[in-house]
Amino acid sequence: MKRIYLLLVAALVAAGAWAQQKREMRGAWIQCVNGQFQGMGTQRMQQTLAYQLDELRKDGVNTIIFQVRPECDALYESSIEPWSRFLTGTQGQPPSPYWDPLGWMIEQCHARGMELHAWINPYRARTKNTTMLAPNHIQVRKPQNCFDYDGLTILNPGIPENRDYICEVARDIVTRYDVDGIHMDDYFYPYPAAGQTIPDDQQYQLYNNGIRDRGDWRRYNVNLFIEQFYKTVHKAKPWVKVGISPFGIYRNKRSSDIGSNTNGLQNYDDLYADVLLWVNNGWLDYCVPQLYWEIGHKAADYDTLIRWWNQHAGKRPLIIGEDVERTVKATDPANPSQSQMNAKYRLHRQMPNVKGTVLWYAKAVVDNIGNYGSSLRSYYWSKPVLQPDMSFISKKTPKKVRKLKPVWTSDGYMLFWTAPKGDDWYRKPVGYVVYRFAKGQKQDLSDASKIVAVTTDTYCPLPYVEGKAKYTYYVTALNRLHNESKPRKKILKL
Repeated sequence: MKRIYLLLVAALVAAGAWAQQKREMRGAWIQCVNGQFQGMGTQRMQQTLAYQLDELRKDGVNTIIFQVRPECDALYESSIEPWSRFLTGTQGQPPSPYWDPLGWMIEQCHARGMELHAWINPYRARTKNTTMLAPNHIQVRKPQNCFDYDGLTILNPGIPENRDYICEVARDIVTRYDVDGIHMDDYFYPYPAAGQTIPDDQQYQLYNNGIRDRGDWRRYNVNLFIEQFYKTVHKAKPWVKVGISPFGIYRNKRSSDIGSNTNGLQNYDDLYADVLLWVNNGWLDYCVPQLYWEIGHKAADYDTLIRWWNQHAGKRPLIIGEDVERTVKATDPANPSQSQMNAKYRLHRQMPNVKGTVLWYAKAVVDNIGNYGSSLRSYYWSKPVLQPDMSFISKKTPKKVRKLKPVWTSDGYMLFWTAPKGDDWYRKPVGYVVYRFAKGQKQDLSDASKIVAVTTDTYCPLPYVEGKAKYTYYVTALNRLHNESKPRKKILKL
């Protein structure tokens, strides 16, 4: 297997450099609901997470989506909801030795030049295997606000108070923690289960607002929540990105003329999630449909779906949710000797509205299943990039860097600069981009291949050889949205 992987990489390199985009979200989900951290203890969990972050950084990942609220609980210090059992084993029990996983993860990610997006499950109040709830859990305090369905407990989307409650949780996280984003997955109304009925007759009678169709009313409830959630987050901190990761099929062709040529569960009809409305109304900052299937899947073909989302969801950055294991276990229909990884990434490059990838899930990448992680670091994600353009939030940029100059140090020749002045969030720099052009090369900062570093440092090592070759360096400053300042230029001989 290793020999096959090396031959594949050699073939890819021989075919030419990967078509580098300048801006791309390269994300990975770190989930807790599978119990991977439960009862692990503070020290071991920190060691495990630090190792994962180190490996993911080597693989080129620039965004971590960390699950902090799986069932109206918290993997962070909260006065609203109890500590999660997925952290300590018992809901409401704080970790010992005490620590705050979300705060710690923010520090660790930022130190590695990564963004941290706090991932919450909006309506799910209890998972199937949770048997004991803390006294301050929402189901204990306000059971009338919840309903049971297929072994789960759900905050009833038809009750307006629940929208306010979830938004207050989000506002609390965003206000107290230096998160770069806040992220919701695909759990709105529950996934349909045979023989189960959503018990919302009473709420429909009270709050139907004249809407005659029950499905339309349920979508109306979720739409109100999404709009309120988005406005709540941006009112608290304008730069915090709101991301949503819906199920991978919006509608099937048999249900709607604009649906995809698929035959599976539908966001709009089954989960009451009108994702396209949210995109078109600007109620999210990035959309990550979960395209976990294979190319050639009979009910939900990956090729069909990525083209459909590219066509319909381009008003906000479209990020593709990838299943690592299924990708490497499936063979490419056009080349059965290879997995589908290369074929899928080729499709990414062909779709103009696709602005990145989020990997399900982080541990599969770290464990290098099917050489997925090795392929990222040696080929697909080997060069640094900026985050996707979100200038629709703000177009403002930092000022230029100052005092750009080369200095000999004990660690070698370095290019140093001073941060620009700026106290407002859009002026204050959080990182820098360093470009390099050889003599005779077109000095175009849109050329991603000329980026040598995206860094939080105010210096960059210089590859000095004999001091005879002339190079032109440019350095720009980045704010929280990765809006770039105007460049500062320096001509050097290396």
